[in-house]
Amino acid sequence: MKRSLAAAAFAVLALAAPAAWPQAWPAKPIKILVGVTPGGTTDTLARFLGQEMAKDLGQPVVVENRPGAGGNIAAEAVARAAPDGYTLLFVNTSHSVNMGLYGSRLPYDAVKDFTPITQVSTGPAVLIAAKDFPAKDARDVIALAKSRPGKLDFAIGGLGTSIHMAGELFKMMAGIEIANIPYKGSSPALMDVVGGQVKLMFAPVINAVPQVKAGKVKALGVTSATRIPALPDVPPIADALPGYESAAYFGLLGPAKLPKEVLAKLHATAAKAAQSPDLRSRLEPDGSRVVGGTPEEFESFLVADVEKWRRVVKATGARPD
Repeated sequence: MKRSLAAAAFAVLALAAPAAWPQAWPAKPIKILVGVTPGGTTDTLARFLGQEMAKDLGQPVVVENRPGAGGNIAAEAVARAAPDGYTLLFVNTSHSVNMGLYGSRLPYDAVKDFTPITQVSTGPAVLIAAKDFPAKDARDVIALAKSRPGKLDFAIGGLGTSIHMAGELFKMMAGIEIANIPYKGSSPALMDVVGGQVKLMFAPVINAVPQVKAGKVKALGVTSATRIPALPDVPPIADALPGYESAAYFGLLGPAKLPKEVLAKLHATAAKAAQSPDLRSRLEPDGSRVVGGTPEEFESFLVADVEKWRRVVKATGARPD
């Protein structure tokens, strides 16, 4: 009789164990993959987020850089990872853009093969020009491009990036043609605009502001719908192109089918980290906005963003190489 009772108790515990395991999560370090090289905005935000999350999770959160193919290498690795919450992906706007750029060659679906956790932040870019460029705002750029078809150039800090697509959207809405000169990163592209080798660029606000304030480049318009604190005298491009708006986003994803309990814990810690005063102080002066929204809100955002950039890629003929 005692043996039967013991066996029955063991069976009950064995059946309960699979359902109970998320309560013990995490039991080991968590890894966040980033599809860019160390040092840039995406990498820096991922590391800061990981450090803040680790405080609540009680386990190290380690960022691993896997650059290449516009972020596709890191994304594919996470899409194929076990949905246990130990392998995550920190993304930026390229994650949405790649669906249009690579089409059927992309080995994953940017929405269906992932579990959205939270959108961390969103922020604008700024259209800058060499200081000798004969334009004072976006309206002047459009007029010059129409008077000199194919004669103007954009420096772009990486194909498929948010700043690349800000330029493509600008050209599409204005009905103009400006050639792209791709660089391996925003910094070398910006330096060539400072030096006057290339006359125009959509640049991250955080990189451009020091050069604007030093008088080395001109700021012609911001990609947000309204003016931003970092450049209060610079009008939005929407003043010249009503409806124009382009913003980079950063967010955290996991593989598809993350357990609900794990997702809830990841979201709570990531959203709290995104709302931390330290992160706000880093982002908000440059016109960025901390989001920290729900998984459902991030999923809806991704669906709309993928479709937005798919239309722009199709209309402009943008290519990944």
